[in-house]
Amino acid sequence: MDTLINIPTMAELSAKGEQPDILFWVGCAGSYDERAQRITRAFAKILKHVGIKFAVLGTEEACTGDPAKRAGNEFLFQMQAMGNIEVLNGYAIKKIVTACPHCFNTIKNEYPVLGGHYEVIHHTQLIADLIAEGKLVAEGGAFKGKKISFHDPCYLGRGNGVYEAPRKALEQLDADLVELKRCKSNGLCCGAGGAQMFKEPEPGKKDVNVERMEDVLEAKADIVAVGCPFCMTMMNDGVKHVEKEQEITVLDIAEITARANGLL
Repeated sequence: MDTLINIPTMAELSAKGEQPDILFWVGCAGSYDERAQRITRAFAKILKHVGIKFAVLGTEEACTGDPAKRAGNEFLFQMQAMGNIEVLNGYAIKKIVTACPHCFNTIKNEYPVLGGHYEVIHHTQLIADLIAEGKLVAEGGAFKGKKISFHDPCYLGRGNGVYEAPRKALEQLDADLVELKRCKSNGLCCGAGGAQMFKEPEPGKKDVNVERMEDVLEAKADIVAVGCPFCMTMMNDGVKHVEKEQEITVLDIAEITARANGLL
């Protein structure tokens, strides 16, 4: 069982006249989805371990509006976005880190036009920087001899050109990194993007996550590394579909890093 992690909210810090180094934008999945909550805890432990002063918005954080926008409801998106921007600007937030590429892409690229200007980074970018600075060091060989394949999230990779950071986080492991047949700029969606996560798939011959799982099977990966809570759900469902739960594990980069550094 995870021990409780004491994380201050912006309201609490603000009341003391303090400002964090970085705001951790948890996101809807990281807050409410049971599997994604484990990613949130792992990343929070990493931030605590390296001594970064961070805070969360807590109940003041609302959905970024990404699903509404992708589903075509621009009005709802702008309502949600402007509410968040009002809160963020009220706290004079400058730098944001998030474990969700959808939140990352939306706040980074779509909030500025509505008055929300922030430095936004994905958690894999921060983890890669911490490794480069020597603040995170893999010990104990938790992944020794394992074959790990990284599945590129659409909004991180093709959407924002972030390919190397997650791979740098994996390179420190005593593991065998095996690229999937379709990776980086030629990556394949997990099937959840564009608000598809929240509806049944259209009729067709095969679900996208099943197609993606065939790439994983071809790579003979023991572990599928992901950097997105949506990808986590879809890849886990894919593993179950091919009945490989005993052979293939799906882990977020934060979980892999935390485990490699003895934090999990």
